[in-house]
Amino acid sequence: MLPYHTLQEAEVALGRGLTLPQTIWFKYSANKPDFLLHCHNSLFLLFFYSIAPIPFLLMELGGNYKLNKHKIQPKVKRTFWEMFKCYKDVVHTFVIAVTPLQIISYPTIKWIGIRTGLSLPSGWELFWQILVYFVIEDYLGYWIHRMLHYKWAYQKIHKVHHEYSAPIGLSAPYAHWAEIIILGIPAFIGPVLVPGHITTYWLWFILRQIEAIETHSGYDFPWSCTKFIPFYGGAAFHDYHHYVGEKTQSNFASVFTYCDYIYGTHKGYQYIKQKGRENSTYTKKYKMK
Repeated sequence: MLPYHTLQEAEVALGRGLTLPQTIWFKYSANKPDFLLHCHNSLFLLFFYSIAPIPFLLMELGGNYKLNKHKIQPKVKRTFWEMFKCYKDVVHTFVIAVTPLQIISYPTIKWIGIRTGLSLPSGWELFWQILVYFVIEDYLGYWIHRMLHYKWAYQKIHKVHHEYSAPIGLSAPYAHWAEIIILGIPAFIGPVLVPGHITTYWLWFILRQIEAIETHSGYDFPWSCTKFIPFYGGAAFHDYHHYVGEKTQSNFASVFTYCDYIYGTHKGYQYIKQKGRENSTYTKKYKMK
């Protein structure tokens, strides 16, 4: 909650007029407790999970040839009710795992110094902090993901996520509740090490959610981020990981591919790509560009 009751008080305290973003932020947050602002994160996650996969859902149901040719596993078709069940299961896990985790993490958010004041982040601050969050989460998530493929962890926890050997956007957060919590730790480490404004914190989790949905979408378009962002894995990279399943030793990275290249866990994927170039019938069950 801001320590000012009116815009005039805020301007006097700052010694200048408020910018338009600061004015909007003041009007929205002035009378809201910091705990309530923190809990917004849960609402944003649920909201963007509900709307971001809709284009992929419509493409799956529409069966348009021009769009379907970009589908990575075109022989796999999902019905509306199959996708709705996925959505319902994810929302259930969200309620029992993500929301309580968000609530109990509030004291930590206050302790590390996530700010809610009128000092909004500049564009550069926002960019660099989000980039650092992505890199930290990607590196730590890579190793946790590899550990989740150890036999015990896979059978008890990670197997749930791999029920979708041909992933869809809605299946991005489809996982055992324990996996949601475990993989939530790397996403939280970035803001702990480089704390910023609460709006940066919100945006980070929103972007990470959207990225995961795109990566699990099952579509590889010419305009996908992987074509423009260096080392970005994208849907084709992660789809192969799901296609192989439990025995895969490839493509553990969640966002970027550098860890897989550094530690040699990209070789299976590279091999299948090379075979696909040499012999188109080799990958008739799995479309690999």
